Formats: sequence, C-alpha cells, structure tokens
Amino acid sequence: MDDQPGDSHRGPCVIASANGRRSVELAYKRINEEGFDPAVAVVEGVGIVEADPDDMSVGYGGLPNEDGVVQLDASVMHGPTHRAGSVAALENILHPAQVALKVLQTTDHCMLVGAGALAFARANGFPEQDMLTDKARKAWLKWKHELGPGDHWLDTDQSDWDPKGERPSLRHMAPPGWPEGVPFTTGTINCSALTASGDLASCTTTSGLSYKIAGRVGDSPIVGAGMYCDNDVGTAGAIGWGEAVIESCGSFDTIREMERGATPTEACRIVLERIIKHSRRQHMRYRDEKPLFNVQLIALRKDGAYGSAAISAGKNGIPFAVCDEAGVRIEHGPTLSLE
Repeated sequence: MDDQPGDSHRGPCVIASANGRRSVELAYKRINEEGFDPAVAVVEGVGIVEADPDDMSVGYGGLPNEDGVVQLDASVMHGPTHRAGSVAALENILHPAQVALKVLQTTDHCMLVGAGALAFARANGFPEQDMLTDKARKAWLKWKHELGPGDHWLDTDQSDWDPKGERPSLRHMAPPGWPEGVPFTTGTINCSALTASGDLASCTTTSGLSYKIAGRVGDSPIVGAGMYCDNDVGTAGAIGWGEAVIESCGSFDTIREMERGATPTEACRIVLERIIKHSRRQHMRYRDEKPLFNVQLIALRKDGAYGSAAISAGKNGIPFAVCDEAGVRIEHGPTLSLE
C-alpha cells in the first residue's frame, strides 16, 4: 500500500469521521489552547454534531427506530486512566456522550442502558427534550408507508438459517431492497485526540441504524467494538454497519494491529478485511460474495500518526476530519480493492 498522508504525522492531533470537521477544530482548541483533558475535549467536540438537526445519523434529528422513537448510543474512553463510560438506547437526552462521560467520571460501571441510563441522566441534571425533528418524523412516516423488504425483520427467503432455526443455510441471497427515496443511515461520529504529552481519548456517539428494532444496540457504545483507547498504543473508532463491527471487535483489533507495528491506515485495512471474512450473514452479501454493507475505521497512534480506511467509498476514497497545528481539513483514506 502506498504511503498515506497521516503516516508521517507526529505530535498533537484530533481526528474524526467526516461529519466532525467542527468537532476536531473545537477539541484541538480546547486541548492545546485551554488545557482541557482529552476526554472532556472530544465529548464537547462531538456535542456539536449531537445538537445538529441536519445530521440524521447522530443526536437531535437522528432517524428513529421502527416505533418512531430516537434512541441514542454513546461511549467515551480515557487513555491515562483506561476507564470507559457508555450509554445505550438512551431517550430524550440531547448529549448522550456527556452522559457517557458522567458514567466514566462518577461510577464504577462502564455501561448504562435504556430506562436506567435515562434515570442516571435525570439524576445528574440533564434536561429532557423531544429528539425527533419534523424532518426525521417525515422520513420515518415515509419508511412506514414503504415498509417491506428494507426493514430489519428477515423474510423467509432472506434468512441464512433453516425455518426451524436449527442450522445455517448455505444459500446465497440477493441483497434486500430498500424503498426509493426513503432516508437511511448507519452513520455516527467518532472523535479521537492526542495531547502534546502523549495522552489519548476517544468518543463515539450515534442515533444508530435507521428504523432499527426498538432496543437494538449497535457497536458505538460497546467498548472495543465501535471505540477503543489504549494509552500505550493509540485509539480507533468505527462507522457503518455495527453488527459486523461488534462481531469482529473492530476497534480493539485495530489497536492490536498498530501494536504489532502496522501504520494506522494499514491497521484499518487489515481489520476491515477480517470484518468482511467474518461477516457471513447472507442477506448482507451480493451473489458474488462482495459485502453489501460498509464500515469505515479511523485510527490515531500514540506518536501522532493517523489514518482511515473503508470497505467502499467514492472514487477519491473515504473522507475523515483532521486538526493539528496546520489547521483543520478533510483528508481521504483508501478503500479495499474488491474487484
């Protein structure tokens, strides 16, 4: 693989998925100009996207579950203490990443879910509000009207198990249809930071898979799947089809590849290939066995090297946001060759 721009970078840096351009800029400023802890800085950074009604994959304005309810997931990990906090299926709270940080800071737990996460948020003074915007509500209603092969309940001819659920089927299924014109997201935002002293932190927050079954939890709040931080090695985060990332411990695996000597971009590519190999749900593959789904991994190494890669993207590669002493920008990482 050709050298990537982030391979030679060293020193303080904040990176994020492409929707985090403003997030990395704010987090970098908080860390390097105001002395913020990196975990606090990345949580504040992603808060910009959580509050943006035009980003339909995160926070306020995110697309709801199949019942029309916005359920949010978030996680944060602090490198120096190797502590993590997360919340899942959280309703009515604008900033789930802040609640996850509070779990990290004030409890000896790692994860709170559903009603318990909401009660915890209330106890800590987080105000409640309706998280479903008119735009997201209209998208959900259109999905309801078009409900069919694009939902998350597998039809008989989509299942890769026999009708009794006793053994996997070896049939190869065509990809499921998705109603034309119905918005759909698997997106999120991951943001990671490295300080001048070499400390790391990472945060992921999302509204999850569009029109998911109520209570579904993706990779974003699961430490080691959608986000992981090892202060001796680096950080990694994931965006895309969460089930595939969970089943391969994607972010943890990316850090282990960096620990073995891979550059951040190489680590992302190695793990993506492993994710494809391990994702054997036939309804998520084309007849030629290429994946129907997409995953993007983002990684930041302890020395400041950074990178990203994806299974698929546009002709210019997969975009991601970077901020360092040279300023904020969008860079592009490679995609896997699936020809």
